[in-house]
Amino acid sequence: MTDTPESPPLRQWLGLVAVSLGVALIVVDITIVNVILAPIIEDLSITSVDAQWIQESYAIAFAALLLLTGRLSDLHGARKIFLIGLVVFGVTSVLAAVAPSGGLLILARFLQGIGGAMILPTSLALVNATFTGKARGQAFAVWGSTIGAAAAVGPLLGGWLADFSWRWAFGINIPLVAVIIAGVLIYLPPSPRTRGRVDTLGAVLSAVGLGLLAFALIEGRTYGWLITTEPLTVGGVSWSGGPSPVLVALVVSALALVAFWRRQAALGRSGGEPLMDVRLFGIPSFRNGNVVTLIVGLGEFGIIAVLPLWLQFALDYTAFQAGLALVALAVGSFCASGASFPMAATVPALAQVRIGLVLEIAGLGLLGLIAATDSAWWLIALALFVYGIGVGFATAQVTNIVLVDVPADSAGQGSGIQSAARELGSALGIAVLTTLFFSTLASGLRDRLTDGGAPDGEAERLSGVVTESAGSVIPALLAEPRTESAGEAARAAMTSGLQISSYVCAALLVLALAATLFITPRAEPEPDGARPEPPQPEPEHARPEPGHARPEPVRPDSAQPEPDRPKPAGA
Repeated sequence: MTDTPESPPLRQWLGLVAVSLGVALIVVDITIVNVILAPIIEDLSITSVDAQWIQESYAIAFAALLLLTGRLSDLHGARKIFLIGLVVFGVTSVLAAVAPSGGLLILARFLQGIGGAMILPTSLALVNATFTGKARGQAFAVWGSTIGAAAAVGPLLGGWLADFSWRWAFGINIPLVAVIIAGVLIYLPPSPRTRGRVDTLGAVLSAVGLGLLAFALIEGRTYGWLITTEPLTVGGVSWSGGPSPVLVALVVSALALVAFWRRQAALGRSGGEPLMDVRLFGIPSFRNGNVVTLIVGLGEFGIIAVLPLWLQFALDYTAFQAGLALVALAVGSFCASGASFPMAATVPALAQVRIGLVLEIAGLGLLGLIAATDSAWWLIALALFVYGIGVGFATAQVTNIVLVDVPADSAGQGSGIQSAARELGSALGIAVLTTLFFSTLASGLRDRLTDGGAPDGEAERLSGVVTESAGSVIPALLAEPRTESAGEAARAAMTSGLQISSYVCAALLVLALAATLFITPRAEPEPDGARPEPPQPEPEHARPEPGHARPEPVRPDSAQPEPDRPKPAGA
């Protein structure tokens, strides 16, 4: 690519590749652990409680710090925070790879989540600041497709690496981090910074509120939503009765987030320096786009949590084969990225979001229709391919819409808020879908066993065993002639669970599609290479990083403005 008014310089596209690889790294580490957990349990001799915290400590730390790291991005520069996040992620990957015990691995995963929270919102801010015009939509297409593809590739990579050692699932991050850091330093200029400070109390309230909310959504099915059903043990202290720790976490989270919002609104009115400028929600594209982001997260990520279980235990795929099936989703996501390049000049971002959502709905509907205990692999691949194309369009361009009108000096805050909406939407979607999936499995298996003549007590016991094992005992049931019929009933019940989950996810995405009607498209298309003035002007106190001149924004047409073109609405 050459440096023309229509196309940004090649170095910017190479910088985008580096940023997208950084995002892929943190998304893969969310999904890869699900596949390597069994060998970790065997190697480190850890309990099921430890295993659960290895999975969830990363996600909880990640969600808790997104708003704080978004603000730090504005104050210290997006590139700097992105690089620090990569270093933290790389160092903690070494710690995880050599961990001799479950406790140290949990600590490493928690610290990895801190690194991930630095990477995601700053990646958005970097893309938002580096590209303009038609290229901006194309860049977000690459960024969004990376998320969808990485979520699908994680189980495949984990299944392959588990054949060698689970430690390689973390060790492989180290050379990748080095390559990404080199790419960012070479191809992306230092980001502008804004004078200011961090609202410490606001940071604490947001971390407590978001962290506890993420914990509650993730662990509700395990510990009970209202009454404690399983003891929670942390640091030798056990919570074994009374109100559920999930209920308490939800109450404390709500109080903390309400206090956080009130404090941020008060700081904004008084001319203070809020961690999250609530006036950003006065921008219609930002406010309504984040609502769509939240609902899309609800519908998109839940199915990825339960699909590998169905493939492995109902269809008898190996972990590697299940990961391979999900590659169709990744391929579809990248196809959407390629298609978006020629579409960027003629198809608005909002229309691409709607196209993506329609394709996601179609893919999930097809998956529900073809789901059976003997489903052909090519039908599953076709459904996931269509779904993946939709993910590639919708995930990327909804981010484009959310950030398009955010002022440059608030890009980090805007990115942090959008990342938090995506993360909480996905956590809530996973909570809803896994609860629905396992409830359907338990009730469906119990009904099938009693209809087959099994005593009520035996049916209840077997359904409990299958559900508690997440279906992993089904192969053992099928292998014994005495329990083969129960195994077949479990396969059928799990398939019913997947069908219902597919339809519910599709319904949630229909709701997201309806929510896009509240996003008002621009009255006039954004000219190539030019960017409209934001609704709120940049503050005069913006300053460059010490030792660096503030880089000129990439606006190739800025030297030759178009005076006869009206400004977009809201500018």
